[in-house]
Amino acid sequence: VQLQASGGGLVQAGGSLRLTCAASRRALSSYGMAWFRQAPGKEREFVGSISWSGDSTRYADSVKGRFAISRNNAWNTGDLQMNSLEPKDTAVYYCAASEYYSGAAGSQYTYWGQGTQVTVSS
Repeated sequence: VQLQASGGGLVQAGGSLRLTCAASRRALSSYGMAWFRQAPGKEREFVGSISWSGDSTRYADSVKGRFAISRNNAWNTGDLQMNSLEPKDTAVYYCAASEYYSGAAGSQYTYWGQGTQVTVSS
């Protein structure tokens, strides 16, 4: 599986962005998908995830109520809708996938995208 994250950019505080993770070489229908982020000088942190079936999601407390994860298995994509963005959301965002796993542990994800930069200005 190859993952390609896109949709990052520069946005003002309070704005929105939608990130997309596109998979190639293998269907994602049996893979849990997740988003992580890493800010400069900080460790990578879990943002949210969605189960392989799409019927279960989980989010970090810091983004709960502002971010939403969805997926389209027919299109082999997963999205992260980010609303009410804050400067503290500034980071490189990575998508990840692992067969039948959709928890918060980055070490459990087999495949990773290259990351997309999100910058939120105040």
